[in-house]
Amino acid sequence: MHHQTSSSAPPDRPGTRNLHALLQLLTFAKPYGKQLGGALLALLVAAGSVLTFGQVIRTVVDSGLSTGSLAALNQALVFFLAVVVLTAAAIVARSYLLNWIGERVVADIRQAVFERVLHLDIGYFESVRAGEVISRLTSDTALLQVVVGSTLAMALRTSLLVIGGVLMLAITSPALTGLVLLGVPLVIGPSWLLGSRVRKLSRASQDRVADIGAYVDEAVHGIRTVQAFNHQPIDSRRYADQVEHAFQVAMQRSMSSALLSGIATLLTFGAIGAVLWVGGRQVLAGQLSGGDLSAFLFYAVLVAGSVGSLSDLIGQLLRGAGASERLMELLRLEPAVTCPAQPQPLTQPVRGAVTFEAISFSYPSRPDTPAADGLSLVLEPGERVALVGPSGAGKSTLFALLLRFYDPQSGVIRFDGVDLRALDPVALRSQIALVPQDPVIFGASAWENIRYGLDSASDADVRQAAVAAHADGFLERLPQGFDTYLGERGVRLSGGERQRIAIARTILRNPALLLLDEATSALDAESERLVQDALEHLMRGRTSMVIAHRLATVRNADRILVLDQGRIVASGTHDSLLREAGLYARLASLQFQDGAAPQPQQARTRR
Repeated sequence: MHHQTSSSAPPDRPGTRNLHALLQLLTFAKPYGKQLGGALLALLVAAGSVLTFGQVIRTVVDSGLSTGSLAALNQALVFFLAVVVLTAAAIVARSYLLNWIGERVVADIRQAVFERVLHLDIGYFESVRAGEVISRLTSDTALLQVVVGSTLAMALRTSLLVIGGVLMLAITSPALTGLVLLGVPLVIGPSWLLGSRVRKLSRASQDRVADIGAYVDEAVHGIRTVQAFNHQPIDSRRYADQVEHAFQVAMQRSMSSALLSGIATLLTFGAIGAVLWVGGRQVLAGQLSGGDLSAFLFYAVLVAGSVGSLSDLIGQLLRGAGASERLMELLRLEPAVTCPAQPQPLTQPVRGAVTFEAISFSYPSRPDTPAADGLSLVLEPGERVALVGPSGAGKSTLFALLLRFYDPQSGVIRFDGVDLRALDPVALRSQIALVPQDPVIFGASAWENIRYGLDSASDADVRQAAVAAHADGFLERLPQGFDTYLGERGVRLSGGERQRIAIARTILRNPALLLLDEATSALDAESERLVQDALEHLMRGRTSMVIAHRLATVRNADRILVLDQGRIVASGTHDSLLREAGLYARLASLQFQDGAAPQPQQARTRR
C-alpha cells in the first residue's frame, strides 16, 4: 500500500488569497455558540452606539448650541454620556468574548493538530521536515491566535461601521453622500496598491524571521560540534548576514507601511476638506443645518478611517487564512496505518511467535528500491535470532514492519498467527519492545523516562527495572537521584547510561518480542559489560531479533540470518556459516575480529 499523503512537502509559508479557509474555523467555534452569540450582540451594540455619536453631535449643535437653551444643551450632554457608557460596556463585552473565543478555538486547533501529528504514520515524516511540522504548530497557530482573537473582530467591527456609516451619510444628506462615494475609489485605489506591497513584504519578512529561527535551532542543537570544530566565527557571520537581510526586508515593509498611512491620511482628509467646502456652502445657502453638516463630517471621517483600516485588516486576514489552510491540511491527513474497525484480540498468554510470508516492501521516499524483497521467515516463541548484513540490507526494515510503522506492499506478517493488519496497533506494540542503536531520552526525570508509556507502573517497579538494567547505580549518584531532570535528549548522560535507561524501560514493559539494535560500538569496556549483562537478562525467555554487532551475540544466537538487498541469503550457526565462506564469512572477518565491535562506519544507523 503506498503512502499518498506525503508525496510532496507542503508549502513553507502561509500565502493564500482565499479567505474561505478561515470559514473552516467555524467548525471549531460551534461548541461555543453562547459566547459567539454574546460577542456578536456586543459587536452590533458597540458599532450601533458609535454610529449614534453622529446623532448626538447633531443634537448638541442644533438643539444645544443653535437654540441657546442651557436645558437643551444639558439634555444633549446627558444623551451623549448615556451613549458613551453603553459604548464602553459593549466594547468591554465584545473585546473579552471575542478574545475568549479566539484563544479557545486556537487552543482546540493546537490540540487537534498535535493529536493528528502523533497518529500520522512514520512514512509521512520521511518526506516532511520536522521543522515544518513544528512551524505549523507554533508560528501558524500564533498567527491564527492574532487573527481570530483580534483581527477578525476588528474586520467585522470595521465592516459594520462602513455599512452603517454609509447608510447614516445617505440619511443625513443624499447629495453629499453621492460626492463621498465618487471620491471612495480615489482613496481606496492607492491604499490597495500600497497595501498589496506591504503584504508581500510582510510575508518576505516572516520568511526571513523563520530562516533565522531555523539557523538558531540548528546551531544550538549542534553546539558541541560547532565548538569542537571552532565554527563559531562562521556561524556568527552567517547569522549576522541573515539578521541584516531580515532587517532590510523589515525596513522596506516599514517604509511602504508608513507611505500607506501617510497617503491614506492625505487622501482621506483631502476628501473631507472637499465635503466641508461643499457642505459649508449648503449651510450658508440654508440647504443644510450646522448639526447635519457636523454629523455628516463625523460619519465621513468614520467611513474613510474604516475603509483605510479595512484594506490593512484584509491583508492580515489573508495571512491568517494561509495559516488556517496549512493547519486544516494537516487535520485532513489520514494515516496510512490504521486500526481495523473490529480488531482481532491476541490469544493469551502472548507467545511472541513471528511469521513473515513473502514480504515485499519499499519505503515511500524510495519506491524503486526494495527494502524487503519476497522475504519469508519464521521465529519460534523464545527463539533468539541474530540479523547480520551490510548497511542497507533491510535489517532495521524488519523491525519497522514488525512494529507496523509501515505495511508491506505484498505478503503477510503474523504475530502469534494473527495478521498484523487485523490487530489494533496499540495492542501489538504493547507486546513488542525496541531498544534502538541510539536510544531516545526525553527531557524529564529518570522515573518518567523509564516508565515511558506505562503510567500504571509503580515506583518500586521502576526501581526494580533500573536494578535489572544496571542503571540504579549511576541514577542514584545524580544530584536528585531518580528525580533528576536528564536534560534535553539525555545530554547529561553517557552513551552507556542512555542504553541502560532504554533497557530498563523495556524490562518494565515485559514484552513478548524484543527488537534490539545492539549498539555497543561507542561504549567503553566497563559500560559494554554492564549493557551486555542487562541485555542478557532482558532476552532470557523472550523471542528476540537482534541486529548483531558483536561476536558474542552471533555465537549466543539460536540462528543467524544473513540479509542482503532485502533478501535472506543465508541462515545457520556462526560455525556453519563460516564454513560456507560466503557473505557472512566476509562480514565476520570485517566486523567480528577478536570479538571487537564493528568499525564506526559500520555502526551508523541502518535500514
